[in-house]
Amino acid sequence: MRILFIGDIVGKPGRQAIEGLLERTVSEHQIDFTVANGENAAGGMGITPSIASDFLDLGVDVLTSGNHIWAKKEIIPFLDDEERLLRPANYPGGAPGRGAGVFRLGSGRKVGVVNLEGRVFMRNLECPFRVGEREIEMLRAETPIILVDFHAEASSEKMALAWFLNGKASAVLGTHTHVQTADERILSGGTAYITDVGMTGPLASVIGIRKQVAIERFLTQIPWKFEVATEEIELQGVILDVEEETGKSRSIQRIRAPLSR
Repeated sequence: MRILFIGDIVGKPGRQAIEGLLERTVSEHQIDFTVANGENAAGGMGITPSIASDFLDLGVDVLTSGNHIWAKKEIIPFLDDEERLLRPANYPGGAPGRGAGVFRLGSGRKVGVVNLEGRVFMRNLECPFRVGEREIEMLRAETPIILVDFHAEASSEKMALAWFLNGKASAVLGTHTHVQTADERILSGGTAYITDVGMTGPLASVIGIRKQVAIERFLTQIPWKFEVATEEIELQGVILDVEEETGKSRSIQRIRAPLSR
């Protein structure tokens, strides 16, 4: 099975990349299943029901998220209604929505997806290691193909989770930092890993934000409002080749597709 995982979609430029590049990318690479992190798709922070629905209509099979999932209040009831939009599974009990699920392809094949959030330099949530292990154990009753979106700040935490879940998950894929790393590999147990899959949005920026705004924040320490940049738009992510019988990954390939204007 060939799976496309798309890095954090940032603002309108990121949405334009999905609209302009997703169908072609899926066709060119013969993709069977697509996951995208959409937590920054609305103005650079959060996601709305209409944007999430647009992505799903365009061919994204599952949307994951992270610490900014709560930025738009209108998404709260949508999280309970739309099972294809996940929030991190390690939020406390009672939080809206769900953090994992098994999703069926038209052919009847199934893919499990788990969304987790890191704790280093982030919120003090439930342990992503223990929660992730628990969620994967439940999903494996239905499918051996399981992807983990680990939305975390520290590379050490991401690497540690990948080794912890080595042989249990098909892939542990880092999101949140918006910079595609070059450390993709298949671990000894057949788990694909990359520290960060990258960002889908404007590259002529500081992780998606207008350069001058970000620079002024550093120079003055004044918390100017972030503004999403608009130039050099790219779709970034990874393509996985996963054995359907075992759930082990055979390969992981970084992709970068520029949006021509």
